[in-house]
Amino acid sequence: MPSHLQRAREVFRIELAALKAVERRLDESFDQAVDLAVATLAARQKIIVVGIGKSGIIGRKIAATLSSTGSTAVVLNPVDALHGDLGIVNDGDLVIALSYSGESEELLNLIPALRRFSIRIIALTGVPQSTLGRHSDVVLNVAVPREACPFNLAPTSSTTATLVLGDALAMAILDARGFKQRDFAQRHPSGAIGRALLLRVSDIMRQGQRNPIAPDSLPVKDALLAMTHAKAGSVSVVNRSGKLVGVFTDGDLRRRMSTDDAILSRVLREVMTPDPISIRGDALAVEAVRIFNERNIDDIVVVNELREPIGLIDSQDLPRLKLM
Repeated sequence: MPSHLQRAREVFRIELAALKAVERRLDESFDQAVDLAVATLAARQKIIVVGIGKSGIIGRKIAATLSSTGSTAVVLNPVDALHGDLGIVNDGDLVIALSYSGESEELLNLIPALRRFSIRIIALTGVPQSTLGRHSDVVLNVAVPREACPFNLAPTSSTTATLVLGDALAMAILDARGFKQRDFAQRHPSGAIGRALLLRVSDIMRQGQRNPIAPDSLPVKDALLAMTHAKAGSVSVVNRSGKLVGVFTDGDLRRRMSTDDAILSRVLREVMTPDPISIRGDALAVEAVRIFNERNIDDIVVVNELREPIGLIDSQDLPRLKLM
């Protein structure tokens, strides 16, 4: 009997093989499905996702992904549809129907009622010649070699393949419709992603008394007083023209104190880090988050078009702002 770890790895191998099988089978039908969806949305109509059982659960995720990426989508339960919920269907809508066997009774009972409307149907099924496949305008084949279930019964590989194909549809539709980061943010205003994509650097930066700036001729001991007064871990260093030329941090101080006894009396131009990483105030906050993630720094200097420091972003502020 295989160990739990062996069983887990076997499931991964089986499901990865299933995904590769579905990927190899992708053809022009996928392009047709994307074109239908784009045309439907361009006409200000919606996508209706239907499925029952495990397919219904996967369908809800597909509909959620479509909606969150700018493609209006709703879920229709096949049973409830025949008891009044069919009212959400309008001429011009697009139906994505999920059934691995293509013979789910509840779904097939719904097809004649749907066909009374001027709608198109995309089927995601493992049996293209099934009843569902024959009554659909476009068929996307999600047949898998086998389920990960040891009895080859419980929907596992097939639901994974259907979910990934739904993701592929959503992303292809996103690209085709020119959906941008800002569009995504508008649909996620309460999350960290939405805030980072909607806010500007100028909205989150420290400024005024909390943004210490010092001339490059200032002694380090005086610069430390400015940092302490601002409760900041760094000071932006400027030249005579007020242009940013460097930055000096409390980390710089600690590293130099062990080798330089005269550090406190030195002027900033001698000890600063020249040409520090900076960002424009009109940049999106997400760009600042990216810099913090990619660089091992604690502060980013905010500059204007003249490269004059106008603010400071401290990485410690990001959790409070719910940006990290």
